Amino acid sequence: MRPQGRCGQAGSTLVELMVAVAIVAILASVAYPSYMDQVRKGRRAEGQAVLMEASQFLERYATMNMRYDQNAAGTAVALPATLAKAPKEGGSKFYDVSLQSVSVNAYTLQAVPAGAHTGDACGTLTVTQTGVKGAAKADCWRR
Repeated sequence: MRPQGRCGQAGSTLVELMVAVAIVAILASVAYPSYMDQVRKGRRAEGQAVLMEASQFLERYATMNMRYDQNAAGTAVALPATLAKAPKEGGSKFYDVSLQSVSVNAYTLQAVPAGAHTGDACGTLTVTQTGVKGAAKADCWRR
């Protein structure tokens, strides 16, 4: 004979709930830094792409004007507004792209981290007319 009352457990206990919460917290503490690292790499890749596009713009400019710094009328070179920030399509900007230095036969472009991306370990990205790429860390252009 069965005693009258509860026939079985109907639900979970507080201990089981706390174990589940602890497991989720541990997984989140491991996953979130990895996620943020991938977000930073994606933003950096977008900044590098805009920097390379600005470099291509300057090469086309030099092809037409036979120099990097000005055109035949004496007007100084300027990057188009679409190449002055990354991402190009709007939204929050993560890099300010500009000409760091320009002369008749040389230039250096730079992409300075901006907004939420200012703490990036790679810092300012640069590229010259010879294709030399620079950053605070050596492997920033490979990621």
